[in-house]
Amino acid sequence: MRALVVSDIHANLEAFRAVLEDATSFDELWCLGDIVGYGPEPNGCIDLLRSFEHLSIPGNHDWGVLGKLDLDDFNADARAANLWTRDALTTNRRRFLDELPEKREMGDVTLAHGSPRYPIWEYLLYASTAALNLPYYATRICLVGHTHVPVLFSADDDDHVDAYALEERKPLVLRSGRHILNPGSVGQPRDGDARASYMLVDTELLSFELRRVAYPVARTQDRMREQHLPARLISRLELGW
Repeated sequence: MRALVVSDIHANLEAFRAVLEDATSFDELWCLGDIVGYGPEPNGCIDLLRSFEHLSIPGNHDWGVLGKLDLDDFNADARAANLWTRDALTTNRRRFLDELPEKREMGDVTLAHGSPRYPIWEYLLYASTAALNLPYYATRICLVGHTHVPVLFSADDDDHVDAYALEERKPLVLRSGRHILNPGSVGQPRDGDARASYMLVDTELLSFELRRVAYPVARTQDRMREQHLPARLISRLELGW
């Protein structure tokens, strides 16, 4: 099966559409959480996601909007955007987010937003933290989001973990060992590259391909201004940070 893996869409419909157009054909859409938050079109992003065969899990912003996390734990801009999103979401879309399971398994792959240990809100930024998470998933591969930065963590036979950058549009086959991969963010990349980031996965070959695609950032920014979302959230999109 060919799966399109996205994470941290953050209500950025323009970026999500660009990813879907660039990916062309796939059998199933896997979403690693934070469908909403930050961006101006939460309802549209949920509807577009639901129009495909998909496996989805929630992220910390999804839970913040639902009231499952205290918004005082978010920074001021994220809190303001989540309060706006809370008012913007319809009952049906809110119910969709509320019913998502925290973690999923699909064959040899586990899906989590933050980490397999703390699915909603743990940042896997370092190899040392990734190593601590190895006992918390039973599959060969774990896919995570949350940091908005694409990366591969690979463990050796002694569970020593190293971090590796992923080469764009170069499929990586991981038939042995245990690994944690992050496809980066669709709607708010934070690695200095403003292009939307996503991954294509062949579940039979265990092949993983990182992809980036440009999208009309200015259109998203204009819609954010129309909704009076925080200025910092608007400007950071063009910087990829």
